[in-house]
Amino acid sequence: MDHSQVPVLDALKAYHAQNLLPFTPPGHKQGRGADPRVRAVLGDPVFDADVLAVSGLDDRTSSQGVLKQAEVLMADAVGAEHTFFSTCGSSLSVKAAMLAAAGPHEKLLVSRDAHKSVVSGLILAGIRPVWVEPRWDPALHLAHPPSPEALLSAFVEHPDARGALITSPTPYGTCADLQAIATLCHERGVPLIVDEAWGAHLPFHPDLPTWAMDAGADVCVTSVHKMGSGLEQGSVFHLQGDLIDAKTLASRADLLDTTSPSVLIYAALDGWRRQMVEHGRALLDDALSRVRRVRAEIESIEGLHVNDREDFCAPGRAFDMDPLQVFIDLNGLKLSGYDAADWVRRHHRINLHTSDHRRINAQLTHADDDTTTARLLEGLRDLVAHADELPPAPDIRVPDPCELRLRQATLPRDAFFGDVEQVPAEQAVGRICAEMLTPYPPGIPAALPGEVLDRAVVDYLRSGVEAGMLVPDAADTTMATIRVSTRDVGAD
Repeated sequence: MDHSQVPVLDALKAYHAQNLLPFTPPGHKQGRGADPRVRAVLGDPVFDADVLAVSGLDDRTSSQGVLKQAEVLMADAVGAEHTFFSTCGSSLSVKAAMLAAAGPHEKLLVSRDAHKSVVSGLILAGIRPVWVEPRWDPALHLAHPPSPEALLSAFVEHPDARGALITSPTPYGTCADLQAIATLCHERGVPLIVDEAWGAHLPFHPDLPTWAMDAGADVCVTSVHKMGSGLEQGSVFHLQGDLIDAKTLASRADLLDTTSPSVLIYAALDGWRRQMVEHGRALLDDALSRVRRVRAEIESIEGLHVNDREDFCAPGRAFDMDPLQVFIDLNGLKLSGYDAADWVRRHHRINLHTSDHRRINAQLTHADDDTTTARLLEGLRDLVAHADELPPAPDIRVPDPCELRLRQATLPRDAFFGDVEQVPAEQAVGRICAEMLTPYPPGIPAALPGEVLDRAVVDYLRSGVEAGMLVPDAADTTMATIRVSTRDVGAD
């Protein structure tokens, strides 16, 4: 295929060349109606490109098939059989994949380190989750993707499961043995769905972890805006094999998708595909060389340790890792990641990504250069120089693995939509949780609707919030109170 083509971008250019006069949404009419103060910040080109997809630029049902052409090119670029664009992020894409694999009250194996969007899918679909435990590092207090052996045990116990959903890479950049897990699924005639939101770049360089389609996954969901050059909310989901029907997957996506998709997001997805096919190998060569230097520089700063393969990929931990996710352990400085990230932002205007009770994270991509990494290193050196001015890491009571395994007493949907009450956190212990309680970042729920709350998880969330953790989806973000089901714990 000719990957110099960019169907969406070319159609947008042709749209402007035709001097079309719209009497359709969007109401700003290419910016003519937009407040000049808004245009001064966003720029006129944003409004020029914000056109109607249906009866404007094109859509799946229009005669020109612009979007379909772009999706076919994307599938060819990465070696998938089908690709679908989403302007609602991977949060929509992963829900569509789940709905295509299982229905109400049917079982789906799900790694317990799933993103909150997966839990939302369970709630909406009424799917019965069979939780598969991640691999837990008790020294670093960190969860890695589950092992193939854990999936096998779950399949043996639940032979009626309709498939499996694994997150890989995790927000910490660690990866599962997807090939072995895909084999387990296919031996049972069920699909493997991979939430690969953090892996848009993986198909384009051999030195990166194997991407889901090459490992044999049936559906792979990717957020191009995370590690690629897409705009926020730009997502693609890929399909191969015959365990999930392409028309079924498309119809499930249509249930959830917006009827007013953003041409801006489509165009960025289209352009990113061309960029990676033509230049991806060279761009990622540079990025990988740069991240090796950055990792070595950070490691040389006294008090800082960069987590590497020896930390994350040792026996019993992750199968592989993405080196572009640079996690910096602050245990030598006795600082919390929350305080360190706030200090670097306040004093150096640098936004770090994931922070937790003992780590901060700098996510590098092909967009970084020597200027951006030099500024990062300067900020980190200054952080160490002023470490004694920051408060010591507070006591966040991170539960042991056995305490993290909350019992699922009811379906997530039943707890979420059932009768609930808001009770003091102390009184929530032993009750059925009726909301998602999700530390952000990375967005992995510590407690889900339908799970029985225990003392360890409640203490973890409360002590974490006191230390700077955000739990934005809680009805009470201070965690002084928690929403629980009025149902008896024994009822199911």
